Amino acid sequence: MDFIELDGVEKVFDVRRRTGRLRRERHQVRAVDGISFTVPRGEMVGYIGPNGAGKSTTIKMLTGILTPSGGRLRVAGIDPSRERTRLAQRIGVVFGQRTTLWWDLPLRDSYRLMHRMYRVPDPVFRENLERCVELLDLAELLDVPVRQLSLGQRMRGDIAAALLHDPEVLYLDEPTIGLDVISKAKVREFLRDLNAERGTTVLLTTHDLTDIEQLCKRVMVIDHGKLMYDGALAGLHEVGESERTLIVDLEREIPPIALDAARTVKVEGPRQWLAFPAAMSAAPLVAALADRYPLVDLSVREPDIEAVIAKMYADRSA
Repeated sequence: MDFIELDGVEKVFDVRRRTGRLRRERHQVRAVDGISFTVPRGEMVGYIGPNGAGKSTTIKMLTGILTPSGGRLRVAGIDPSRERTRLAQRIGVVFGQRTTLWWDLPLRDSYRLMHRMYRVPDPVFRENLERCVELLDLAELLDVPVRQLSLGQRMRGDIAAALLHDPEVLYLDEPTIGLDVISKAKVREFLRDLNAERGTTVLLTTHDLTDIEQLCKRVMVIDHGKLMYDGALAGLHEVGESERTLIVDLEREIPPIALDAARTVKVEGPRQWLAFPAAMSAAPLVAALADRYPLVDLSVREPDIEAVIAKMYADRSA
């Protein structure tokens, strides 16, 4: 059932640094340091971390672009670096900063070339192209040369290109970069439908953590080539000791609210902000507030996942 398998995977690069006018020393940079995880078929997983953490290096090893320096790696039972051509028929890849489209050709012609390259049966190609064009709003862009597309338009074009041959797994590296709010919503909805309807396995790396929150139930956090967290998105808040915020509107201004399970972090007239552990239910707090204080209204603000991850990095480097 595990479609993607990594066991102690490492990637080390040799880098030469100048130490004098004519002298250079060789250093080793460990981009990926003994990572192990599995991804079952049909799962959508977020793979996040800061710049230089090893995310893109991992994706490149999973596609066969890079060969691991150590460990064992399999995708659909295939060693990507040894059987790259065979694996290419089963995977789709979108690198946000690089396009797989032909720069001077209209979008439609790029798709026709991919039709031939992947030897996609004509009915399958037509069905997939029509579906992608409709859901990603590409109809008016098909005859536009790729070099004339905006970054957001090109990203939608690249996502469609990655899906024309019906891949079993889709690797997405910053897929919503450069997209406006409406386009991002369309891409997220498209990916949700793709995963639900076709069971496509998706590994998503992004700096837009809203993508992760809206698409992924499982998240992996990588830093300095090591896996720091692998589990449910909700559990990430527990590991990062994050807090939810209860915003309370009272009938009148009163001294800061005192509750055992929460702490008052801000007071503005009759409104107060109370912080409490993210893993804790808000129900007992609301009941205590209603019982003891002149309550008018309240709302709960969820923790900011960016702050949670930033705290994890800070704790690691401390």
